[in-house]
Amino acid sequence: MRPWALVVLRVESLRRDGLGPISLMVEDGECLAVTGPSGAGKSLLLRAIADLDPNEGAVFANAGERVRMPAPAWRRAVAYVPAEPGWWGDAVRDHFDSPLPAALLQSMGLGPEVFGAPVARLSTGERHRLALARCIARSPEVLLLDEPTAALDEGSKLEVEAVLKACLEDGASLLLVTHDSSQAARLATRSIRLRAGRLDTVSPDSGGESPSAAALAVRRIRWGPASGGPAPNGRSPP
Repeated sequence: MRPWALVVLRVESLRRDGLGPISLMVEDGECLAVTGPSGAGKSLLLRAIADLDPNEGAVFANAGERVRMPAPAWRRAVAYVPAEPGWWGDAVRDHFDSPLPAALLQSMGLGPEVFGAPVARLSTGERHRLALARCIARSPEVLLLDEPTAALDEGSKLEVEAVLKACLEDGASLLLVTHDSSQAARLATRSIRLRAGRLDTVSPDSGGESPSAAALAVRRIRWGPASGGPAPNGRSPP
């Protein structure tokens, strides 16, 4: 941990069925990787932090203490993108108030025509990238990402990683669940490993990689104001 850094996310004695107690901190502009075997509790950890399942413990972000914030406000500040994002409407446009910034879509290999497509015609990888872009456009303090590139080919994976590095450069923090050790090495400055719902190991600060030229180029893109908020029917996107 950098002694001068700002802690953006602090988790204290978090527990739920099958998990915990877990305590951790994530600094501004830091990616903390969460690794471990299948069934270790990685997804449970993200869902508990997002307060999607019953849990105990204290969680804090810059926006405030979770228990003192309305759930929608907390999930705007600490945004969760599941491994399988949900889509409740038939058309992509049903899930957005307005289209996402074209530059953000382009950086993820998506075009503006995606908003006119039926959800059923999107590939799994396109749905994942679109859900991630929707989350990023809201400019959360912390992104809780559950295997965000698992469904992507190598080229698309690197495009998404460049966008995530740009987010880190701009001060966002990531809690990244991944089975890809190479991805963890590229994005994360530290990592934790879960086993049977408990912290197994915590890595020292590795320093992470320097931002790539692609990441710096993406960072210069003006994505515009946050958009893609809750759909008109009031349901929150995944």
